[in-house]
Amino acid sequence: MDVIFVEPCFPANQREFVRALHSVGARVIGIGERDKSSLDDDLRHWLTHYEQIGNVTDEAQLTKTVKWLQGRSKPQRLEAVVEAHVMAAAKVRAACGIPGNSVESTFLCRDKPAMKEALRKAGVPCAQSIGSSDVAEIKDFAARVGFPLVVKPRDAAGASGTYRCDDVQQLNDALATCNVHQGRSVAVEEFIEGHEGFYDTLSIDGRVVHDFVSHYYPNVLEAMRTRWISPQFVATNRVDAASSYDEVKAMGQKVVETLGLGTTATHMEWFYGPKGLKFSEIGCRPPGVRAWDLYAAGNEIDIYREWAMAIVHGKASQRLSRRYAAGIIALRPECDGHIRGYDGSEEVWGRFGGCIIDSHLPPPGTPTQPVSAGYMANAWLRMKHPDYDTLRSMLDFVGRTLKVRAS
Repeated sequence: MDVIFVEPCFPANQREFVRALHSVGARVIGIGERDKSSLDDDLRHWLTHYEQIGNVTDEAQLTKTVKWLQGRSKPQRLEAVVEAHVMAAAKVRAACGIPGNSVESTFLCRDKPAMKEALRKAGVPCAQSIGSSDVAEIKDFAARVGFPLVVKPRDAAGASGTYRCDDVQQLNDALATCNVHQGRSVAVEEFIEGHEGFYDTLSIDGRVVHDFVSHYYPNVLEAMRTRWISPQFVATNRVDAASSYDEVKAMGQKVVETLGLGTTATHMEWFYGPKGLKFSEIGCRPPGVRAWDLYAAGNEIDIYREWAMAIVHGKASQRLSRRYAAGIIALRPECDGHIRGYDGSEEVWGRFGGCIIDSHLPPPGTPTQPVSAGYMANAWLRMKHPDYDTLRSMLDFVGRTLKVRAS
């Protein structure tokens, strides 16, 4: 099978998808923004062909290149696994007659108000929401639903550009920051109290074949706004053993069916609190922050190869061991500036060295990145352990002990 893969070079883990496609027998054709001379030896080996274009999110450029490739080969799939790339890829599939997630399904995964409307109609509980560029309409919604509310871009990923509003003044400030007064449409949602996590799947023809549940500590909005917190997310290995996840799994399968998702990875955010279980954001792509690496370590599989098997052969080839819980902790510098060094690293490695999957401790002199840049923006450490609660306590210890010094 010939598979076109959009942007094999960036971000860095894109190469893993190319490797996996090649490993299951696909002829992989890459389309990316970097010059061919920048490809390393592995990518040159894994790729049958590579085409450079100026912008992989430009539908016209991508369509032109794919049609040119169709004149020289017979690509049967066109895959994109980065949030910013999925809509252009869906439109090019439609224009070129290539199977995969449709424009409608991809739109529903990108546009937050449309997504929630579709899910609510199908009986999947979601936050009340509106998509609007009309300030008066948004304020009417606020009066009906009440505060707190969340304001975000309609196609936001993660907590990027997201604001919690506890009163009318904060709502006005958020709408001004998002340029709603200049006609920009935003998503405005009821704020859902409760614990936040995510449910990620690999589906084949609309049927979930692999699934993973992770938990945020604390919830994302708080984690991305508070420097002193060393936030974590942890993938549990109790997905099959605990009946408490049955509702999450059933709703996740219903989401896949409702949004018309076929053979694809998905990323689904959820909340559980006083109002019960509610789904939040849905993505028709793998999770960010390299969460798949945690799933691979916890389940002793090559998850990228499983994705490739689904795409190329329409089947799974490995069983999830559920042997380990696996998690990441982000380590924030004490202030913005440049990293000076670390305290507590010897104690952490002395206690838990055998449980550490990998880590990133940028060398002294490295410029810091803002807290809002995410879990892997500065220093981080990833660990695994057979017992979920033990792993949580280990990650807490790392957060208390391993300090990033900056000035």
